[in-house]
Amino acid sequence: MFWADKISDDIKAKLAAKISRGETLVVRDEKTASGRVHIGSMRGVAIHGLVADTLATAGVPATFLYEINDFDPMDDVPPWLGDDWKQYLGLPLNAVPSPDGIAANFAEYFAQEFIDVITKAGFTPTYYRASELYKSGRMNDCIKLALEHAADIRRIYKDVSGSQKDEKWLPIAMVCENCGKVGTTKATAFDGEFVTYTCYAGAGGAEGCKHTGTSSPFDGKAKLPWKPEWAAKWKVVGVDIEGAGKDHSTKGGARDVANHIAKEVFGIESPFDIPYEFFLDKDGKKMSSSKGLGATSRDISDLLPSPIFRLALLGRDPITALSVDPNGDAVPFLWDWHDKIAEKFWSGVDDDDARLFSVLYAGMPPERMYLPRFSSVAFIVQMPHIDLVSGIEQIKESPLNEVEKSVLLERAAYTKIWVEKYASEKYRFTLQKELPDIAKFLTKEQKDAMKTIYDFIVAKPDVSGEDLHHELHRIKEGMGVSPKELFGALYKLFLGRESGPQAGWFLATLDRAFVLERLQAALT
Repeated sequence: MFWADKISDDIKAKLAAKISRGETLVVRDEKTASGRVHIGSMRGVAIHGLVADTLATAGVPATFLYEINDFDPMDDVPPWLGDDWKQYLGLPLNAVPSPDGIAANFAEYFAQEFIDVITKAGFTPTYYRASELYKSGRMNDCIKLALEHAADIRRIYKDVSGSQKDEKWLPIAMVCENCGKVGTTKATAFDGEFVTYTCYAGAGGAEGCKHTGTSSPFDGKAKLPWKPEWAAKWKVVGVDIEGAGKDHSTKGGARDVANHIAKEVFGIESPFDIPYEFFLDKDGKKMSSSKGLGATSRDISDLLPSPIFRLALLGRDPITALSVDPNGDAVPFLWDWHDKIAEKFWSGVDDDDARLFSVLYAGMPPERMYLPRFSSVAFIVQMPHIDLVSGIEQIKESPLNEVEKSVLLERAAYTKIWVEKYASEKYRFTLQKELPDIAKFLTKEQKDAMKTIYDFIVAKPDVSGEDLHHELHRIKEGMGVSPKELFGALYKLFLGRESGPQAGWFLATLDRAFVLERLQAALT
């Protein structure tokens, strides 16, 4: 059973009572808008979004809420902004200016980019901001409960995660009345209505103003720490389903702490959990935004059309790690994977792959068509002498229809971006205008094979790529040369390297006179 269907069935069993009452299930996810959003955050979006869609398709009312957390303090300055921005450290993100001077604030600048990526991935959650929850007063009751049960929360931290809090520690971060910072304050007392605090210092080198004051913690004048806040949001928003990365879902992790706070302090059951794995780089390590190009959700979104992007996000069940590192083999793999499951779907196969293909197109998959191999398209876009459509039609051995041409042009546009920005040397090709030096070291057996190929092309002026393909294999077998010796020689002659695309088709796309001249040059 496809993973989203399995999770949907599990949810229906666990939440049967609520579903039977006709209540709408709330699926929730969130992201702190503190900078360009890492591609890893898209996995949570996709999993929650697809689960909500799958429930709705199964007749279970479900809504997907997505929180843009704009009320957390700014605790780091993106390197490209410079030291001048350190003055804003500790301020709520929605109180920090936008880097472009256009967006409403720092959080909205980055949130909009992420929302655009989510839209391209085919998900349309209902968005809200964390600041809205606090300033509207919706968080007030939970803030009061958390402060009244501060000792219980300290105990939960210690018992569940081993984190020892000072016996006077309070689960609240006040917004300083003097400087407006929330990441630099330390609460010292709560009298049931007001909190006493001092503005000291915060994460990332944030400097406090040393102000000591007493203020109400309600209506947006304070915020809860992350783990109590997480549990509070479940209560306030009425969350039924919310997963998290596997690091949060381990025993003693953030989810475990939040679960206990939810039950013991706020009196609710925690939502249905969906632990999920990370995205990996080409070396199998967890991807990191600090690695730069290719690590952000926008980078990957710009590199892939919506169905392939969705495949990267949804192709494996949540507990399986995925690779979307554009610098490795992930992109060619994704395109080939898409085409493989497309063929299964179009052939009438009824399995998880076929179900996945339908999911990629939100239940409206395209009709059967010819899909050119990614490797072929990647090669042609690097060969200015080869017409894209004609080159692919040679491989197909028939004309492309208008839909196929449109798909090809889209593939070529995305492939060109990948080749220019990310592709490793093994995917980069340059047609050699002069005989490469490497070609001068062909063995006698290789030269004999090149002579046979030369004679074949001379004798067949209109030879096709398919004909050349079969002839090359006939020569290989008849002359007793290995594939590496034969094809390696051809690639050396024309590309200056020992590997390349399907040789018969490649030679057929080149100017016939050029091919003959190059083969002849290799024989001298």
